[in-house]
Amino acid sequence: MSRRSLTLLKNLARSANGSGIQTRSVTYMPRPGDGAPRAVTLIPGDGIGPLVTNAVEQVMEAMHAPIYFEKYDVHGEMSRVPPEVMESIRKNKVCLKGGLKTPVGGGVSSLNVQLRKELDLFASLVNCFNLPGLPTRHENVDIVVIRENTEGEYAGLEHEVVPGVVESLKVITKFCSERIAKYAFEYAYLNNRKKVTAVHKANIMKLADGLFLESCREVAKKYPSINYNEIIVDNCCMQLVAKPEQFDVMVTPNLYGNLVANTAAGIAGGTGVMPGGNVGADHAVFEQGASAGNVGKDKIVVQNKANPVALLLSSAMMLRHLQFPSFADRLETAVKRVIAEGKVRTKDLGGQSTTQQVVDAVIANLE
Repeated sequence: MSRRSLTLLKNLARSANGSGIQTRSVTYMPRPGDGAPRAVTLIPGDGIGPLVTNAVEQVMEAMHAPIYFEKYDVHGEMSRVPPEVMESIRKNKVCLKGGLKTPVGGGVSSLNVQLRKELDLFASLVNCFNLPGLPTRHENVDIVVIRENTEGEYAGLEHEVVPGVVESLKVITKFCSERIAKYAFEYAYLNNRKKVTAVHKANIMKLADGLFLESCREVAKKYPSINYNEIIVDNCCMQLVAKPEQFDVMVTPNLYGNLVANTAAGIAGGTGVMPGGNVGADHAVFEQGASAGNVGKDKIVVQNKANPVALLLSSAMMLRHLQFPSFADRLETAVKRVIAEGKVRTKDLGGQSTTQQVVDAVIANLE
């Protein structure tokens, strides 16, 4: 038998399921020119950021993915994102970034928030799901947290009324609430999701969260095939740790979404494996899905033991966003194989592997 025939047989065996049907999609037809390389702005950032973004660079090069990076040095202690970086993101439309450390207290504003506001990245999406081979307390977890990204408590409107008294304003608008609700229901519709849950505290903040709920209810009426329900944020946290499998798509105001996404990530396997991104009408920034622990881990940086899985899966999301679905599938499949095999894992997943060892294992599993 010829070498070509053997290769074809192996590919058929790999792509077949139990019924003998090929699982590789044959329906995707690219438009002429879709294979042209795309520029992506890359911000390694702080903490483990340079380690995990370098992991992505290596895997992309091994796959011969049709993208190339424009890399910029940005750090959380800067007063603003440099103009040339903003210009690059606006030109390329897509950015991949590591974590940017936000100083606690003081007068330095968050560069992460600045990016979201200046680029109008109004929707944050974090996908928290069980990975085969990674044991967790709960099974059948597959939650998508969609968070309003531009207002709420993150508006940054604070001032000292008199010495010892600080007023912090929470801003909720109908425009932004409707916009995020539409995005959540549209995401559910396009991804065959069955339910959208709105997270709120309207029993106390009757006007602000009341407006958010009112907007969600109006949008829900336009999607009769999708179940809609509401849950108070404190009960939501309790239900997440007790029965997370009940949730599907969750839509939240800004602050609640940060808390819910990090909680869901911890339940589903940890912040080191959960992908995410921020998207607006014109731009998208992809990063580790859950913010907890993605900067400030000096010990694992020195030991080169940062977990690159979350950013690798976020890169797969980015590849789909760029209309390179087969490259996204290859990357995601390779990462899931490494997790399922369980031989190469960083400390947060119960192993002792280095970042580079995980990268090498992912590359070895690429098809």
